[in-house]
Amino acid sequence: MSDAAKAGIARPSVLSLNINSKSALYAAYMPFLNNGGIFVPTPKKYSLGDEIFMLLQLMDDPTKHPVAATVVWVTPHGAQGGKTEGVGLHFSADEAGKALRNRIETILAGLIGSNRPTHTL
Repeated sequence: MSDAAKAGIARPSVLSLNINSKSALYAAYMPFLNNGGIFVPTPKKYSLGDEIFMLLQLMDDPTKHPVAATVVWVTPHGAQGGKTEGVGLHFSADEAGKALRNRIETILAGLIGSNRPTHTL
């Protein structure tokens, strides 16, 4: 048993997500969060405030960007309007979170703020 488990400290869940198109990235990105965030489709149950460690791969970039995040949005199974089940993750305020937000916003330059539908608002 690990020291964290002995102390009753929960380790963050790990999610891996590969987004292979600009339109999918636009639909998942949440620019309205202070540090940026992303919607991750998943049937796994999470609660608001859960800590997640995410590996995010963006399109043709082979790099898996590691980032700590917090669950700030939950779309349950069978949500109104046929919304996809999953969680919204708010990127951490550390350098990894800032770098990922900047990378995503560079890819989505000119699209953020458009009226195209997304998985969130």
